[in-house]
Formats: sequence, structure tokens, C-alpha cells
Amino acid sequence: MSMSTARTPARTPDRPMRADARRNYDRLLTEARGAFAEHGTDASLEDVARRAGVGIGTLYRHFPTRHALMSAVFQEAVASLIARSRELADAEQPCTGLVEWLGALITHAGEYHGLAQALMSTCRDETSALSPCNVPLREAGSVLLARAQLSGSVRADVSIDDLMQLTKAIALAAEQSPDDPGLPGRLLSLTLLGLSTSGPSSPSGSSSPSGSSSPSGD
Repeated sequence: MSMSTARTPARTPDRPMRADARRNYDRLLTEARGAFAEHGTDASLEDVARRAGVGIGTLYRHFPTRHALMSAVFQEAVASLIARSRELADAEQPCTGLVEWLGALITHAGEYHGLAQALMSTCRDETSALSPCNVPLREAGSVLLARAQLSGSVRADVSIDDLMQLTKAIALAAEQSPDDPGLPGRLLSLTLLGLSTSGPSSPSGSSSPSGSSSPSGD
């Protein structure tokens, strides 16, 4: 994924924006969202600026890198996923809640072409401009995973980092196979076999889980 380097210093986060700067910021987000949906996250930033009615320098003043722009665009989706994780943290069946949330994460990562790859490549880099997407989601997922592990339905050696990478890998595979809409569900089902405390060691003794079912029927 190509990256745009900063050309001007980033705006100081705690400094309020003037009304005209706020309008430019909001227009850039709107146009970036549309451009990413149409062309993927590698969409031309020059085109985003043109469509927003500003110069490329204005775009870079607000968003020093492509990843910074992506992070701002996706904050609404991240907030929605975090809110959903809080709801699922009270699910009667912890593993089912974890699985449902992983499915939502796959859907989010596959929403824009190139997003899954970008999130995957920066997953462990907390200095990345995408860390405001990766870090809160990892923390939210950790709560669901811990609860599922405490219930005894998910293996103790499963890590949230591995799950985060798996969801992005599934989204990336689905992105490259647009003619197979059932692929994400099938791959998630295979993932569940590895999560379960019963494990895949005796596949003949258990039926294949669906994309939304719990691996141990908790």
C-alpha cells in the first residue's frame, strides 16, 4: 500500500480549529470516504483535495499521511465496533459473543479495498497513524476473548493479537475473491475449530461450525 509522506506539520491536536478550517476538515473526510469506497484506500489524495475544493497542502495540514486520513475516516466505524463489543461483553454465551464480534471486525476490514492490508501491516505498530483504529479494537477484543477463555470455551493460549491478524487475513482473502461471498464465513468457521478448547484433534466427532456459531456450543 502506498504511503504519502507529510509535507507540512500536523495540526496541534488540542488547538481548536477555526470555522473555515473545520469546514475544510469535514469536507475532506466526506470526500475521502467517498473516494475510498469508490477506488479503495489507495485513491488519489490529490483527487480527494480537488473534490473537497481545497489544495493538496490543506489536506496535508490536516492529515500529514495517508494513514492519518484513513484513521480519521474510520473512527466512526471503530466507535461502532467498540460499542458492539461492550454489548457483547454481557452475552450469555461468551464465545458466541466473541465470534459475532470477530465477524463484525471482518466486515469492517473488508469494507474498503486495501483497508485490511493496511490494518494488518500496522497491527503491532503503536506509532502508526492507524493505531487509533488498531489499539482500541485490540483492547475491546481482549475483553471478549478473556471472558470466553474464563468460560472454558476458548483455549487459554489464544492471543488477541493472533485473532486480530486472522480477521484481517480473512478480510483480505475475501477482498481478493469477490465472486465468493461465502468465503469469510467458511474461513471464520475454520478459525473457530482452532479456538475451541475441544480443538480440531477429533474432527470426526464433531460437526463443522457455522460462521456464527460457538465452537464449543457454550
